[in-house]
Amino acid sequence: MTINELQQEVVEEFADITDWMDKYQMLIDLGNEMEPLDEKYKTESNLIDGCQSRVWIQADYKDGLLLFSAESDALIVKGLIALLLRVFSGHTPQEILDADLFFIDEIGLKEHLSPTRSNGLLAMVDQIRMYALAYKTKENAQT
Repeated sequence: MTINELQQEVVEEFADITDWMDKYQMLIDLGNEMEPLDEKYKTESNLIDGCQSRVWIQADYKDGLLLFSAESDALIVKGLIALLLRVFSGHTPQEILDADLFFIDEIGLKEHLSPTRSNGLLAMVDQIRMYALAYKTKENAQT
């Protein structure tokens, strides 16, 4: 599936839920379903700046695709990461860099997250894009 198709899938899942307490619960459930991040990846270099809670994102490059794993010590933030990984993981660096993220606005996250969580969400997206840029640059250097 493309990044846009995955985003649309997320939008449709959240569209059926009108109560924001239920949406928060869905985020928490998504976060709880994530595989725990291997302790060896919980390093300062994988820690996201700009997040109030502790968030680690690990990127691995395999067969031209970026595969992300992550973890947070905050339940809702862990759910936000789960959504980002679902949308971005398994795509090429160029696809990630070209992606226009619309699901965040369409499911109403911006209006319903605290300013610190919104900043953290943007920091996570920025870090994922930085990994994509780094691997794209590395790809170009090898060709």
